[in-house]
Amino acid sequence: MRKLGIIGAAVTAVVAALALSACAGFTPMYARPGVAQGSARIDVRTPNTRTGYLLRESLEDALAYDRSAPPEYRLNVSLSERRQPRGLDENRVATRFEVRVAATYALTEIASGRTVLRGNRPIHVTYDTTDQPYAGIVAQQDAQVRAAHEAAERIKTDVLTWFATR
Repeated sequence: MRKLGIIGAAVTAVVAALALSACAGFTPMYARPGVAQGSARIDVRTPNTRTGYLLRESLEDALAYDRSAPPEYRLNVSLSERRQPRGLDENRVATRFEVRVAATYALTEIASGRTVLRGNRPIHVTYDTTDQPYAGIVAQQDAQVRAAHEAAERIKTDVLTWFATR
């Protein structure tokens, strides 16, 4: 019995060593010098809408925007937002909606005016409606929050990847 315990421990050690060796070329994004520092100096500009406001807040949080230092980059984001009915009840009244948000962005170096990164991130979220008007409004607003957060996460990933590979 004791022999099996020692063999099991040896097999576990070998498997762990192999798993760790597979990570040999991996470097965390924030471990690269300048990635976090560069992302903290991005001035985010979004449309003056509720979704635009939510997106800007999420991006500033995700990129750790440092208001005490002058920005080196400007991230201009434009949004298009559509709401479409998806589910219908027996009276042909919509019971589910899909919110489609397209976030198009450009990261510009302020000093040179050169655009260094462009992208477009489509986001799709859904929400259920209800007979109570207030609950329907809350569901729609929650969908906007989820769409803005998802767009911010995708844009953040693109921007940090650019910083890590430049």
